Amino acid sequence: MGLPMARNIAKAGIEVRAWNRSREKAEPLSEEGVAVLDTAAEAASGAGVILTILSDADAVLDSMEGSDRALAGAGDGAVWLQMSTIGIEGTERCATLAEEHGLPLVDAPVVGTKQPAEQGKLTVLASGADEAHDRCEPIFDAISQKAVWLGEAGTGTRMKLVINSWLLSLVEGLAETVAFAEGIDIDPAQFLETIAGGPIDNAYAQMKGKMMIERSFEPAFKLELAAKDARLVLEAAQRHDLDLPMLDAIRSQLEEAAEDHGEKDMAAAYLASAQKQPARR
Repeated sequence: MGLPMARNIAKAGIEVRAWNRSREKAEPLSEEGVAVLDTAAEAASGAGVILTILSDADAVLDSMEGSDRALAGAGDGAVWLQMSTIGIEGTERCATLAEEHGLPLVDAPVVGTKQPAEQGKLTVLASGADEAHDRCEPIFDAISQKAVWLGEAGTGTRMKLVINSWLLSLVEGLAETVAFAEGIDIDPAQFLETIAGGPIDNAYAQMKGKMMIERSFEPAFKLELAAKDARLVLEAAQRHDLDLPMLDAIRSQLEEAAEDHGEKDMAAAYLASAQKQPARR
């Protein structure tokens, strides 16, 4: 996600300096006029906004803390724009760190996968202090088709968890529906054709359903990350004493599928259901 986001920010005429834990993955940005640097501290030096977009809370915090990390280069007046999906506890850890260093935190995870990121059509779920809005808006304009401000920092993360709960339920429900159709001798492609255009149709189901039927799982969003997101949703539910057994079952299915297919698209959740079906005669 970070690569296309950085590219679109640079194309919008905003100066961008980039750092990645694996430098070679960021090198293509140099063709866009982005300075790819050896340390996070160098990238953050003099920056008005420090943007993090990484896989989990530990990776985010590791990018910020240390003698050569972003906080070491952060100057007075910088804003920390944290756009990774890291859950409630992870966001609280970031908020504590930001407060310790006098750095305003904008919690702004995104909705969307590889293609929307490349097209600058993500949805940003922003939350943070009002005075940070103007600093972040040009970045949001460059990477998104919609940005909503939801309140104090942390609200964006909670909204992302709610959206992920629905999205993961949809994908796992579709995976089992496709496996069920195949198991009772119904062509799942006919199922998708039958619901197309009606009130129970869903564009995401059509897209992911086709991938499941064709067993084609070029990753737009990796299954291992979907399993991580399911864990974050369940952790939030448990934290608030919510009894949501379907979420626990979804987490279990995604983790099982991710053991063998984690690098594939999240639609590969289907494989965990399909492999449990009896051999057809």
